[in-house]
Amino acid sequence: MKPHWRVLLVDDHAPSRVAVAEAVTALGGVIVGAGGSTREALELAERSRPDVLILAVGLRDGDGVEAARAVMDRVPCPIVLLTSRTDAGVVRRARDAGIMAFLVKPLRPEELEPAMELAAGRFRELDAIRRENEDLKKAMESRKLVERAKGLLMSRHGLSEAEAFRKIQKTAMDSRRPMVEVARALLLVERLEGTHPRREQSAPR
Repeated sequence: MKPHWRVLLVDDHAPSRVAVAEAVTALGGVIVGAGGSTREALELAERSRPDVLILAVGLRDGDGVEAARAVMDRVPCPIVLLTSRTDAGVVRRARDAGIMAFLVKPLRPEELEPAMELAAGRFRELDAIRRENEDLKKAMESRKLVERAKGLLMSRHGLSEAEAFRKIQKTAMDSRRPMVEVARALLLVERLEGTHPRREQSAPR
């Protein structure tokens, strides 16, 4: 187990909460917060930013799976669901909410470490995929902007595609700015000029 792992524990059943806290401490972890309601789950997660959240299904004011969903929307972290029920419905809802691993009540201490490691490992994998997808999306958006800026230069100045690309590239190098910023600036100028067309001045008499 990760040394000094910071664990948030949300369970409204006092004996269960004590058992989990003792097992976490025995493994070298630290309980950074404890609660028993869905409201506390989100508040404590936002405040403590835990390495892992151990969350019971049944909470004082509602459903732990929905609390997990709220946490994953606001402050994503590895979540282990603590439950006395492992029927297909609970498993499906938990998976859809972003929960990574399960612990069955009553807790068997030897199962805690593997569950936390599994949750943390899956969370890292999914987070890496999410970041990769975001980077890919940004790259595609940047490419589209550069393509649009090239088209603008080609139509306005009669440049070839290669000449338009080199012009954007040289401007980016000279100004020490990314090509996408240069492209965005060109498109912004075009949009502003389109919104406020220049008035032709009459020749002096």
